[in-house]
Amino acid sequence: MTKIISTHSYRGGTGKSNVTANLAATLAIRGHRVGIVDTDIQSPGIHTLFKVDLNSVQYTLNNFLWGHCGVTDCAIDVTGGVVDANGDVVPPEGAKVFLVPSSIKTGEIARILKEKYDVEDLNRGFITLCQELELDYLLIDTHPGVNEETLLSIAISDTLLLILRPDVQDYQGTAVTLDLARKLEVPQLFLIVNKALEAFDFNDLAQRVFSNYRTPVAAVLPLSTDLIQIGSTGLLRTLQPDHAFTRAIESIVDAIE
Repeated sequence: MTKIISTHSYRGGTGKSNVTANLAATLAIRGHRVGIVDTDIQSPGIHTLFKVDLNSVQYTLNNFLWGHCGVTDCAIDVTGGVVDANGDVVPPEGAKVFLVPSSIKTGEIARILKEKYDVEDLNRGFITLCQELELDYLLIDTHPGVNEETLLSIAISDTLLLILRPDVQDYQGTAVTLDLARKLEVPQLFLIVNKALEAFDFNDLAQRVFSNYRTPVAAVLPLSTDLIQIGSTGLLRTLQPDHAFTRAIESIVDAIE
């Protein structure tokens, strides 16, 4: 049975997509079949981490929501993008990463925002992907904030990973989202603190965040110049397997696997 994991943040700029992509890669390295759906329709971007050129893609999530294709028609096998520093594919034979991207075309983004879509179609799409691609894990990269799509993603999730930065505005918004998740009775909740300065005491920061929210902190991720240098064009987890960021990603997977 597929385990559904939503990664969410109350505000943009938390590094949510980067975390999602690196988690997917780690699960695949451990031998799993993983799907990712980029439901951040207003500002999609996770495709860049797997080096996908959306200009050459026939179908995206937008096409499925308009009824132009099946959801699996939008699924791209991006396992070949999970590579190490030598360009070698890292996941073992049988492991897979599939990505359902959202369109980056301005007209298509504007259209779906104007015309909306049936959120239940999205739900049915999630279920179909899990079944037809025989997924062990489905990762949903959500749009920041709270809207109908976000509520659906949270409601059907087995696990919610809520990402925040060590910032007062993030703290306040996180409290709102946690309250919603608890009301929706999500079975497993974890906080991930991202973009923490390396000068911080990570154990102390994790304890303070836990004390504020009474929710387990799966990891504190460092604000790293190595991530900035990659510039969302690769996966630090596979490019630098001994990095502090990689170790933190591994600890998150340990918690959810």
